[in-house]
Amino acid sequence: MSNVEIGFSALGILFVLLAMRIPIGLSLIIVSFGGLWVLIGWRGAYGSIGIVPYKFTANWVLSSIPMFLLMGYVAYHAQLTKGLFQAARVWMGALPGGLAISAVMGSSVFAAVTGSSLACTAAMGRIAVPEMLRSNYHPELATGTVAIAGTIGALIPPSILLILYGVIASQPVPDLFLAGLGVGIISAIGYVLVVLLRVAIDPTVAPPVHSDYSWRDRFAALGDTWPILLVMICVFAGLFGGVFTATEAGALGAFFACLVGLAKRTLTWPRFKAAALECLLTTSALIVIGIGASLFTRFLAISGVGTVISATILGVSDQAIVILLLIVVLYLLIGCFLEPVGALLLTLPIVLPIVTNGGYDMIWFGLLLVKLLEIGMVTPPIGMNVFVMKGVVGDQVKLTAIFKGVGWFIVMDLVVVAAMIAFPQAVLWLPNLFLN
Repeated sequence: MSNVEIGFSALGILFVLLAMRIPIGLSLIIVSFGGLWVLIGWRGAYGSIGIVPYKFTANWVLSSIPMFLLMGYVAYHAQLTKGLFQAARVWMGALPGGLAISAVMGSSVFAAVTGSSLACTAAMGRIAVPEMLRSNYHPELATGTVAIAGTIGALIPPSILLILYGVIASQPVPDLFLAGLGVGIISAIGYVLVVLLRVAIDPTVAPPVHSDYSWRDRFAALGDTWPILLVMICVFAGLFGGVFTATEAGALGAFFACLVGLAKRTLTWPRFKAAALECLLTTSALIVIGIGASLFTRFLAISGVGTVISATILGVSDQAIVILLLIVVLYLLIGCFLEPVGALLLTLPIVLPIVTNGGYDMIWFGLLLVKLLEIGMVTPPIGMNVFVMKGVVGDQVKLTAIFKGVGWFIVMDLVVVAAMIAFPQAVLWLPNLFLN
């Protein structure tokens, strides 16, 4: 067998392992090590196991991931985000579908301290969905809104996906964060428009709720949001002002989250231990997947599979836009079956050379990629955000109803993707304004 044939055989084995529900990090390591053993022998494969993991984990930018994760978990367990939904409700409850719009706004702010769409969906789902169901909102609208709003967590900084993309693609994280902030805001506005459209078509899906709040009540509700806003201001002002690196910003954010939690007396020792444990487990899982992806990149390079796949895709057309649309379709399909971190790290070694040859901006492509992967978080059959939402609501709402609920919002996401492709400078506007 030639090197390329060995490479494609290994790819087939990888898909079989993933279909068997073997964790993606472990699958990548097994296939890569076995493939390298066949290609370059035992010593070469063993040497790669010693060199590649160190080279990946020694990247300083990666140290920001546990810091931002700790910040988010501390904020969640210390209940620093508790007042977000209520404040949004007081200010926006008078709008048609006001509770659903409040959930989108609350999720957008909560996203700024989590970096995880799953955490955002779980936290806001426990707060907003019961309130909407008690107000006789249609279950599809209530659960679909929160499930889709959770995807903003991977766009608005600090996004773990954007940090990983920055490491692999050698792109500056602050630029990615600023671009992500813009795309996250646009996505949130799009979701609000979908809610307004649904209520305009059928007012019964979101009956009016009490919204006779005085200005005093509205400003009083903002008082419960100061903990999370303080943490956000400290982190973003330092990061985008060039005072901190991403790691320093994450560490400072985690420190301030702890201080605020202690000041409010909501951060107890058991809650801190729970936050630290979740941070440890999540970081470990991400590092294992990253190591597997790095080994896989080395294997693809030696086998020549990456070059063959890239040449095949580039040979479909000489028009860059056609190649880009093929990549978009590819990621929409991949997102249906793989979780975003694994899909990102698995495919970047193949896709990055294609995008580079096409002359596309790598910051812009990173945001497009993350947006596409987050659409996969709400599409069947995997739809992890949808399953998280199902776990929150239990038997109150059927799984099929949640998938139907996000369908309207997926159409809006595709509109946003089309706008990102048509107007790439809109994505790059904030980085160009503040950092260049």
